[in-house]
Amino acid sequence: MPQPRSWPASEWRSRLRERGYQVFAVNPNTDQVEGDRCYQDLKSIPGGVEAVVIGTRPEIAEDTMRECAELGIKQVWMHRGPGAGSVSPGATSYGRAHGITVIDGGCPLMFGPTADFGHKIMRLVYAGHVPKQV
Repeated sequence: MPQPRSWPASEWRSRLRERGYQVFAVNPNTDQVEGDRCYQDLKSIPGGVEAVVIGTRPEIAEDTMRECAELGIKQVWMHRGPGAGSVSPGATSYGRAHGITVIDGGCPLMFGPTADFGHKIMRLVYAGHVPKQV
């Protein structure tokens, strides 16, 4: 059985855009990612955002979750593919304690018509941690 592969950030952005989402890159270390403008933090995004996918090291996830709480963002998904991913127990607890719906594991690319075979397998593996649909 093929193993799910890790998707580069550009793949995430393009596949989420295919589903109709407006996607922003956030990284305090650069102004541009693969030709797209990159914001220093969530509060810098004009008009704000409704939801966040955290795709960084777990030790940074709690800072991002705190920023989401400060900004009133109520939906956060911490990505996890093979390996540790971005999931942080501290970030998960903090988010839920502050009224945020937190999905702690899996990948948004596991759902919908753009889900490839590997991501469909991931959906089965992470079934206890992710919703049936998004």
